[in-house]
Amino acid sequence: MTTGNQALKQWVDDVASHTRPERIHWCDGSAAENRALVSEMLADGTLHTLDQKRWPNCYLHRSATNDVARVEHLTFICTENENDAGPNNNWMAPDEAHRLVDGLFAGCMKGRTLYVVPYCMGPIDSAYSRCGVEITDSPYVVANMRIMTRMGSAALKRIERENSFVKGLHSTGELDPEKRYIMHFPQELSIKSIGSGYGGNALLGKKCHALRIASNQARQEGWLAEHMLIVGLQDPTGRTRYIAAAFPSACGKTNLAMLVPPKSLAEWKIWTVGDDIAWLHPGDDGRLYAINPESGFFGVVPGTGRDTNCNAFDMIHHDTIFTNVGVTADNEPWWEGRDESAPALDWQGRPFDASNGPAAHPNSRFTVSARQNADYSPLADDPRGVPISAIVFGGRRRELAPLVYQARDWKHGVLMGASVASETTAAAAGHVGVVRRDPMAMKPFCGYNFADYWAHWLQVGAKLKNPPHMFHVNWFRRDGDGRFLWPGFGDNLRVLRWILDRCEGTGEATHTAIGDLPTSDALNLSGLDVSQSDMDALLSVNPAAWRDELRSVGEYLDSYGDRLPPELRAEYARITAELS
Repeated sequence: MTTGNQALKQWVDDVASHTRPERIHWCDGSAAENRALVSEMLADGTLHTLDQKRWPNCYLHRSATNDVARVEHLTFICTENENDAGPNNNWMAPDEAHRLVDGLFAGCMKGRTLYVVPYCMGPIDSAYSRCGVEITDSPYVVANMRIMTRMGSAALKRIERENSFVKGLHSTGELDPEKRYIMHFPQELSIKSIGSGYGGNALLGKKCHALRIASNQARQEGWLAEHMLIVGLQDPTGRTRYIAAAFPSACGKTNLAMLVPPKSLAEWKIWTVGDDIAWLHPGDDGRLYAINPESGFFGVVPGTGRDTNCNAFDMIHHDTIFTNVGVTADNEPWWEGRDESAPALDWQGRPFDASNGPAAHPNSRFTVSARQNADYSPLADDPRGVPISAIVFGGRRRELAPLVYQARDWKHGVLMGASVASETTAAAAGHVGVVRRDPMAMKPFCGYNFADYWAHWLQVGAKLKNPPHMFHVNWFRRDGDGRFLWPGFGDNLRVLRWILDRCEGTGEATHTAIGDLPTSDALNLSGLDVSQSDMDALLSVNPAAWRDELRSVGEYLDSYGDRLPPELRAEYARITAELS
């Protein structure tokens, strides 16, 4: 397979001349091609076979010990004007960035295969989808991209028809952290990533294209590219409404996207559209519509069990690539949260010793087709997308943030999203448990200045006759002893049900300066063992603590200077005054 698109062919030829691979392979995405790649990776140790009777077509990949998470400090947005990248991004001038990484790419594919990976983010026939081509020397990346995107011949045909695509160049290089860079060139619609094989750094269709580059495209074209799950909630009457929700990585997005209703709400049905990324477009009817640009799940494994996420647990028992999990004596994958059996080897392939840390790396992953989810939405591949009733923001806050509260309107909701703070997790390199601002859960992913990004949110909202209602949730509130006050998981449907009621103009609420909270009897707590004192704490607002929080929010907003939208400043002033 090759192409008649001269721009694409010339780019591949130029990259091959510079990186000097042993051979070039154009990927068609076929099952036969995938089988051949898996065989090659098993032969060279890139993949390891797991028990094929109990885990058919499941394999384990162990990455380098210094290459297990996104590297935000080595991720750059390369624009001519530094202010266009904003203080929320690392910036480098495009010419300097090209010189730096091109020097590292010189001859880096000697003795390797150069894979050309055409892919489509979103349904092949959707006007909302966008295409890209990743050049990589990693067969592991190819196998993952086949799961995570619409990859292969159909995508190439669309690229040839439209003559438009994002260029992504990737090489594992030497896997040297000192020679590791992830560079984004929004004005060129291109990405260059070298020195890492980890998913978020190497699967360029994911965070690099679908968020950092796409957020720039979205700004120019009038839509939103967001770090959000999309879930459909079908009530007992058969009516389904859709929610998009933004949470930082490893804060429960996949669990919420695959929520299993508690027994007391068993008549409800959950439909998963996506668990990580949403592209949202204004529709002709004045509502906001969303597609999931991905076709698979790249989920965090630890904590995934029958009790916490039975859909995810069941779907990863076949045709799954595991990364950095432990292994049992029976050659089955193992991770903390899987109750069956025990680990014999840790994620590095060493005999398991608890003194060396957990058996599975805290950021270990599964890659699996979304179609293996029992609750995969029949509309997930609908080119029109699904209408969004509510946008929900959230994060990990041990204190301060109530279980749920509602924004007064779109402007308040944008400020709510811009103010999100969360405790860091193992999905990003660095310290765990540090509270940082993570607006709209896009801190690592927004491809331009956050001030301009918030202004774009306000502009999109102004175009919507029927905008989604906006909320903030916090499943992670704890008491003084560190005990979680809310059970979470399936019981989060109780909160989502109130959110849907509010979208319909029902659902009792109490007004506070930060937003509207459920009244003490507004949530359906049938069959739930939560004390009244815990509920009082979950639905309380501490004015003194919130005044401190708002001072911190104000300092953060001020860091964006004159580019901060005046509407956001006015909304901040309104809430501050009401809280005084």
